[in-house]
Amino acid sequence: MVGAAVVRRLASEGCTVLTLGREKADLTRQAETEAAIAELKPDAIVMAAAKVGGILANDTYPATFLYENLAIETNLIEGARRAGVTRFVMLGSSCIYPKLAPQPIPESALLTGPLEPTNEWYAIAKIAGLKLAQAYRRQYGLSYISAMPTNLYGPGDNFDLNSSHVMPALIRKAHEAKLSGAKEIVMWGTGTPQREFLHVDDCAEGIVHLLKTYDGEEHVNLGSGTDLSIAELMQIVCEVVGFHGTISKDLSKPDGTPRKLMSGDKIKSLGWQPKIALRDGIASTYQWFLQNVAQA
Repeated sequence: MVGAAVVRRLASEGCTVLTLGREKADLTRQAETEAAIAELKPDAIVMAAAKVGGILANDTYPATFLYENLAIETNLIEGARRAGVTRFVMLGSSCIYPKLAPQPIPESALLTGPLEPTNEWYAIAKIAGLKLAQAYRRQYGLSYISAMPTNLYGPGDNFDLNSSHVMPALIRKAHEAKLSGAKEIVMWGTGTPQREFLHVDDCAEGIVHLLKTYDGEEHVNLGSGTDLSIAELMQIVCEVVGFHGTISKDLSKPDGTPRKLMSGDKIKSLGWQPKIALRDGIASTYQWFLQNVAQA
């Protein structure tokens, strides 16, 4: 999803866009990754590749999430260095921050407290990737930076209920409830946790902006600057999709972090802010879902 959005955004930059997908190389394999980068010879790399998923997937496959993300990061960063790539953007996640971090979360909150247990494996891998980019900058003098996007959604998202994040999961649940004529839809947990969301096209815009304007060691938050409760999100999704039944709660399911709103002061100071309103973004994402997923 993120990689495709970055490709769309770079189409207007007058540069040659090279992609390295699963069909070309297994990025968890060092030799394959280094050979692919050496063949492509890029001037810059945006690392959009990752093993991602929601609470259920993280809890079910902790070893997979930790190993694959560590392997992808180390192979790409070292492969870039060996190929002479001097510009690199390591993409992480807002889950790198402590479970009870101050709100909004500043970049300085990193490593100041325990992580959220439901996704700590992914978070640890992303923290390691961020620190690896910093280490390569210090030791080799390379212009490697890290950006930490908040919860992303948009065209190309994963709508599999067993491995998706909250936004696509809610869209699919509401759609299927509408089609079946169900009178209610079940929401995981209490619905009280607060979450921040950013449309993937806004994220791509922010990544390109950082490529143009930022060259510092500290990572940069990339978010919308506003949040809402899961219950409020569920209501908006149901309205957009057209499901008019009741919303019930499954209190046996975990809530996760109580609140996770990132501070956007740093990237705003660089001249960037998001443009796509949440309801508009959900509506366009639902249309993409109808055209590309629901029909299948």
